[in-house]
Amino acid sequence: MTELAIGQVTERTGLSVHALRFYEKEGLLAAPVKRDANGRRVYTEQDVEWLVNCTKFRASGMPLGTIREFAALVREGPGNEEKRLGLLREHQNQVIGRIAELNDCLELISRKVEVYEEHVERGTADALWR
Repeated sequence: MTELAIGQVTERTGLSVHALRFYEKEGLLAAPVKRDANGRRVYTEQDVEWLVNCTKFRASGMPLGTIREFAALVREGPGNEEKRLGLLREHQNQVIGRIAELNDCLELISRKVEVYEEHVERGTADALWR
Protein backbone atom coordinates (compact mmCIF):
# COMPACT_ATOMS: atom_id res chain seq x y z
CA MET A 1 0.00 0.00 0.00
CA THR A 2 1.40 3.38 -1.01
CA GLU A 3 1.87 5.85 1.81
CA LEU A 4 1.60 9.55 1.04
CA ALA A 5 3.13 12.38 3.03
CA ILE A 6 0.96 15.29 4.09
CA GLY A 7 2.50 17.53 1.39
CA GLN A 8 1.57 15.05 -1.32
CA VAL A 9 -2.00 14.96 -0.01
CA THR A 10 -2.26 18.75 -0.02
CA GLU A 11 -1.15 18.78 -3.66
CA ARG A 12 -3.68 16.11 -4.65
CA THR A 13 -6.65 17.46 -2.71
CA GLY A 14 -6.10 21.21 -2.75
CA LEU A 15 -6.51 21.25 1.03
CA SER A 16 -3.96 23.04 3.18
CA VAL A 17 -1.96 21.26 5.88
CA HIS A 18 -4.05 23.20 8.40
CA ALA A 19 -7.28 21.95 6.79
CA LEU A 20 -6.05 18.34 6.81
CA ARG A 21 -5.25 18.57 10.49
CA PHE A 22 -8.62 20.23 11.12
CA TYR A 23 -10.45 17.42 9.29
CA GLU A 24 -8.59 14.87 11.40
CA LYS A 25 -9.21 16.72 14.68
CA GLU A 26 -12.92 17.17 13.90
CA GLY A 27 -13.47 13.48 13.15
CA LEU A 28 -14.25 14.03 9.48
CA LEU A 29 -12.03 11.24 8.16
CA ALA A 30 -13.32 7.77 7.39
CA ALA A 31 -10.29 6.11 8.98
CA PRO A 32 -7.71 7.14 11.55
CA VAL A 33 -4.62 8.74 10.04
CA LYS A 34 -1.62 6.49 10.40
CA ARG A 35 1.79 7.68 11.55
CA ASP A 36 5.21 6.62 10.30
CA ALA A 37 8.11 5.60 12.56
CA ASN A 38 8.93 9.28 13.09
CA GLY A 39 5.37 10.17 14.09
CA ARG A 40 4.55 11.98 10.85
CA ARG A 41 1.12 11.56 9.32
CA VAL A 42 0.93 9.20 6.35
CA TYR A 43 -2.10 8.84 4.13
CA THR A 44 -3.39 6.18 1.76
CA GLU A 45 -5.08 6.47 -1.61
CA GLN A 46 -8.37 5.75 0.19
CA ASP A 47 -7.71 8.69 2.51
CA VAL A 48 -7.15 10.94 -0.51
CA GLU A 49 -10.35 9.69 -2.15
CA TRP A 50 -12.28 10.33 1.06
CA LEU A 51 -10.81 13.84 1.38
CA VAL A 52 -11.81 14.64 -2.21
CA ASN A 53 -15.33 13.48 -1.37
CA CYS A 54 -15.32 15.69 1.71
CA THR A 55 -14.28 18.74 -0.31
CA LYS A 56 -17.17 18.08 -2.70
CA PHE A 57 -19.57 17.60 0.21
CA ARG A 58 -18.44 20.95 1.65
CA ALA A 59 -18.54 22.72 -1.72
CA SER A 60 -22.12 21.53 -2.11
CA GLY A 61 -23.05 22.96 1.28
CA MET A 62 -23.01 19.86 3.46
CA PRO A 63 -22.52 20.93 7.07
CA LEU A 64 -19.46 19.67 8.93
CA GLY A 65 -21.76 17.93 11.40
CA THR A 66 -23.30 15.87 8.63
CA ILE A 67 -19.88 14.95 7.23
CA ARG A 68 -18.79 14.00 10.76
CA GLU A 69 -21.89 11.82 11.17
CA PHE A 70 -21.38 10.19 7.78
CA ALA A 71 -17.68 9.54 8.56
CA ALA A 72 -18.59 7.99 11.91
CA LEU A 73 -21.04 5.65 10.18
CA VAL A 74 -18.36 4.65 7.66
CA ARG A 75 -15.90 3.99 10.49
CA GLU A 76 -18.48 1.75 12.18
CA GLY A 77 -18.40 -0.50 9.14
CA PRO A 78 -21.16 -2.55 7.50
CA GLY A 79 -24.71 -2.59 8.80
CA ASN A 80 -25.62 1.10 8.73
CA GLU A 81 -25.87 1.67 4.99
CA GLU A 82 -29.51 2.80 5.28
CA LYS A 83 -28.46 5.61 7.64
CA ARG A 84 -25.67 6.65 5.28
CA LEU A 85 -28.08 6.57 2.36
CA GLY A 86 -30.52 8.71 4.32
CA LEU A 87 -27.87 11.37 4.96
CA LEU A 88 -26.85 11.39 1.31
CA ARG A 89 -30.45 11.57 0.07
CA GLU A 90 -31.26 14.44 2.40
CA HIS A 91 -28.24 16.37 1.18
CA GLN A 92 -28.99 15.48 -2.43
CA ASN A 93 -32.46 17.01 -2.04
CA GLN A 94 -30.97 20.15 -0.53
CA VAL A 95 -28.51 20.47 -3.42
CA ILE A 96 -31.30 19.97 -5.97
CA GLY A 97 -33.24 22.75 -4.26
CA ARG A 98 -30.22 25.07 -4.30
CA ILE A 99 -29.62 24.35 -7.99
CA ALA A 100 -33.24 25.22 -8.78
CA GLU A 101 -32.92 28.44 -6.78
CA LEU A 102 -29.65 29.32 -8.51
CA ASN A 103 -31.17 28.61 -11.94
CA ASP A 104 -33.99 31.02 -11.08
CA CYS A 105 -31.40 33.63 -10.08
CA LEU A 106 -29.44 33.02 -13.26
CA GLU A 107 -32.54 33.56 -15.38
CA LEU A 108 -33.15 36.94 -13.72
CA ILE A 109 -29.51 37.98 -14.09
CA SER A 110 -29.45 36.89 -17.74
CA ARG A 111 -32.57 38.98 -18.45
CA LYS A 112 -30.97 41.98 -16.75
CA VAL A 113 -27.77 41.52 -18.78
CA GLU A 114 -29.82 41.47 -22.00
CA VAL A 115 -31.67 44.65 -21.01
CA TYR A 116 -28.47 46.47 -20.06
CA GLU A 117 -26.66 45.31 -23.21
CA GLU A 118 -29.55 46.55 -25.30
CA HIS A 119 -29.62 49.97 -23.61
CA VAL A 120 -25.83 50.36 -23.67
CA GLU A 121 -25.78 49.48 -27.37
CA ARG A 122 -28.55 52.03 -28.11
CA GLY A 123 -27.05 54.69 -25.90
CA THR A 124 -30.10 54.77 -23.66
CA ALA A 125 -28.52 53.27 -20.53
CA ASP A 126 -28.95 56.54 -18.64
CA ALA A 127 -32.71 55.83 -18.62
CA LEU A 128 -32.33 52.64 -16.63
CA TRP A 129 -33.80 52.74 -13.10
CA ARG A 130 -35.22 56.19 -13.32
